[in-house]
Amino acid sequence: MSEVFLNGKFVGTADDHKAFIEQVKGERRKGKLSSNLNVMYDEKVDSIAIEVSKGRARRPLIVVKEGKSLLTEKHVQQIEKGELSWQDLIDQGLIEYLDAAEEENAYVAFFEPDLTKDHTHLEITPLDMVGLCTSLVPFGNYNTAPKLNTGSKNQKQALGMYAINYGIRMDMDINILHTPQRPVVASYMHDVMEYDKHPAGQNIVVAIMSYKGYNMEDSIVINKGSIDRGFGRSTYFRPAVAEELRYSGGLMDNICVPDKDVKGYKSERDYRFLEGDGIIAPEMKVAEGDVIIGKTSPPRFLSSLDEYNIASSARKESSVSMKHGEEGVIDFVLITENEEGNKLVQVRIRDQRVPEIGDKFTSRHGQKGVVGLIVPHADMPFSASGIVPDLLFSPHGIPSRMTMAHLIELVGGKVGALGGRYIDGTLFNSENEEDIRKELASFGFRENGTETMYDGVTGEQFDAKIFVGTMYYLKLKHMVANKIHSRARGPIQLLTRQPTEGRAKEGGLRLGEMEKDTFVAHGTSLLLKERFDADRTILPICEECGTIAIHDDFKNRYFCQTCGDAVEISNIEMSYAFKLLLDELKSMAIYPKLSLKNKY
Repeated sequence: MSEVFLNGKFVGTADDHKAFIEQVKGERRKGKLSSNLNVMYDEKVDSIAIEVSKGRARRPLIVVKEGKSLLTEKHVQQIEKGELSWQDLIDQGLIEYLDAAEEENAYVAFFEPDLTKDHTHLEITPLDMVGLCTSLVPFGNYNTAPKLNTGSKNQKQALGMYAINYGIRMDMDINILHTPQRPVVASYMHDVMEYDKHPAGQNIVVAIMSYKGYNMEDSIVINKGSIDRGFGRSTYFRPAVAEELRYSGGLMDNICVPDKDVKGYKSERDYRFLEGDGIIAPEMKVAEGDVIIGKTSPPRFLSSLDEYNIASSARKESSVSMKHGEEGVIDFVLITENEEGNKLVQVRIRDQRVPEIGDKFTSRHGQKGVVGLIVPHADMPFSASGIVPDLLFSPHGIPSRMTMAHLIELVGGKVGALGGRYIDGTLFNSENEEDIRKELASFGFRENGTETMYDGVTGEQFDAKIFVGTMYYLKLKHMVANKIHSRARGPIQLLTRQPTEGRAKEGGLRLGEMEKDTFVAHGTSLLLKERFDADRTILPICEECGTIAIHDDFKNRYFCQTCGDAVEISNIEMSYAFKLLLDELKSMAIYPKLSLKNKY
């Protein structure tokens, strides 16, 4: 006797679990039960789980009975004529949706010729088992699962044409690739989702070889000539926003050029780009610290008495400036109102990004890497026919990752470029790899994709044959210009007296436990004395009671609150965070006594 659970709650028992499940499925296929219902039998605990709840991922499959698909050629013809709709197929029980639980009891065939008596379902298309981004990876069934997953994730971070109306939008941190292209090696999904309307990459010539060690550990070498011709160029947009807020007592912010008597006035140079209304003009070139929108605010924390005698000098400066390490050109200025009817100013800054060392690129197979070197066009290796690769990819990225599709795409892209056609690389349903190689041979190239190459510096022929082809490369949004960060001295937090955190706040670079070990292993452990004194402080400590004493600056004398004047007091160097800990302990009525010893 099997227990039956509905949405996880016990509802009864079934004598014969097989007959019960068959009956439930039969009623669902007839349309008497909701098509949203899924049923699963768990053999280990002998229980039946029925699910009708929301939020389950489900996928459609064709129902199979006695080794034959219920969706016949006659149905396909009716669909083509428009006589049958998708909903009709579900209502007639030809197609049903399975969730993760019911899939456990299903035996699914990829293609119709594979069907046996044991099969319960047939894939509509094998492409259907993966998501949108994964189905865009060409020849994806030749890759290992982790790399297919990585390739899918990387495509979401690629720069392209995210929206045609980007010119009139105010989106946060966006990038536009200047010359995006449709891939030569595409899949069926590229047509379905109209990928050519919002492409996110470029077709380039790739050679698999090392170059003076500059493409070790996944880095790539790029041809400077390709960059000069527009490869990987993009524009970065970021908005700056300011609004005139209303405060209690009828006070308001004011967008204007701040007066010199305003508290926190910067310098005339910082405000040099502002026009009469306090807003910057378009096409101005700005850098770190320049004010984009001038604004003053009323003083905070007013008591009712102070409200009547406010002088104009009491206002404080609250302008919007360029952040630390940023630069660009003012692209677009928008003056409007917010919901409360207050003035709202949005300024968009643009910055042209040319590929540089440290920028991240990837193929669609999870073979990501950063630029390690940009080589002058003349120094790049070239083939016998005079083709110079745009990018050099390290051969070590292939054996351990087993991304065969990366190599097949190179050969496929080569055939597509030479034959002037798109190559179909749809998952599980692509063009045959042997046919692609035969076609490549018919163009007068080696069928294995290799070519004789020459050293661009010396002109000598390489002993090894180099694998060269065309492939679709993506530039990712992780650019070194957004991440580069260093600091000497700078702002500190009020509470702990340690450096602030984060690049935007000009924060410090944390040296952790493991970084400390590398210094020690390197034999430079004295550096730690420098690195670990970010919040060094000197405190007077009473040698009698071991608590923090007091130094009277005015009279230049030391005394202890507990023991008085007649005690020995020493200045001790410690971390300010430790001093805070002592204070915390005191607040909990714990006596933290420091017992001092002489160093010598």
